[in-house]
Amino acid sequence: MNKDMSDCITALEYPEGIVAIDSGMVRPQMAACYLLETDSAIAVIETGNAASAQRILDVVRRRGREPDEISHVIVTHVHLDHAGGAGTLMSLLPQATLVAHPYGARHVIDPSKLEASARAVYGDEKFDEMYGALVPVAEDRVRVMEDGERLSVGGRPLQFMDAPGHARHHFTIWDEQSRGWFTGDTFGISYRELDSENGAFIFPTTTPIQFDPDALQASIDRMLQKNPEHMYLTHFGRVSELDRLADELKADVRWFAELGLSMEESANRTRDIENAMMEHFLQRSRAHGVMHDEETSREIFAGDVVLNTQGIEFWLDHGRKR
Repeated sequence: MNKDMSDCITALEYPEGIVAIDSGMVRPQMAACYLLETDSAIAVIETGNAASAQRILDVVRRRGREPDEISHVIVTHVHLDHAGGAGTLMSLLPQATLVAHPYGARHVIDPSKLEASARAVYGDEKFDEMYGALVPVAEDRVRVMEDGERLSVGGRPLQFMDAPGHARHHFTIWDEQSRGWFTGDTFGISYRELDSENGAFIFPTTTPIQFDPDALQASIDRMLQKNPEHMYLTHFGRVSELDRLADELKADVRWFAELGLSMEESANRTRDIENAMMEHFLQRSRAHGVMHDEETSREIFAGDVVLNTQGIEFWLDHGRKR
């Protein structure tokens, strides 16, 4: 159910106490933050950017709850569209514990390296516009979750799974009560504006570094071993039809690798990969019944095409087993 929780904040309310909040980043319904509610506690999963913190707390209050009921703030990995607002949110929640991957925790405790690398990519003006301040979190407020560990949120158990492939500092979170995974970027991207009468449209997301197609497919398969009914994607919202979506997602991961290898020696490799990927996404989306005109579809896919190309090229140059 789609509920407009305020004039500018969209929240998608699902059964079992789960709410996807539009983080407000870039465009509507591009990146979600989740509430997982129990009678006695709330977990926030993903934080968006610094400006998302007040959006999250506004939705909590509009649902008749209070911010001091938030016991845990969980980030699937430390990319800034997922964890950029973690420090700001934690500064407003003195009772909460931040939960992070073992390889990611140090970057929320001291985000200076993340900030420096992101500013180098985007420039200061664009960085400030997209992410705002990166606020450190005190080390004694951070809990690391290893593969297979469990965490109780108001008596509701969550289990954590190490999920490399998109990034080595990535875990996914199993919620037995909803029979669903909070997937971060491991189960790809499915923007609601690409839904059609044939259901959700899905595609993988790499990362500028650490993309590993074999590890990503293995992480997807490992999640499916739980026989989930739903995946809760950061980009964006809940999806079902998981057998179909997993097949399509893994097929595209393999296609990414094949595309990279076929373009490895191209004199204009970046441009050629971007062009081929855009055409691939346009063809797939048309076949899926997405009704946007080509210009609109290109705008939707453009940012992800650039990021995915960066990931493929890094894998070709640094990550591929030769």
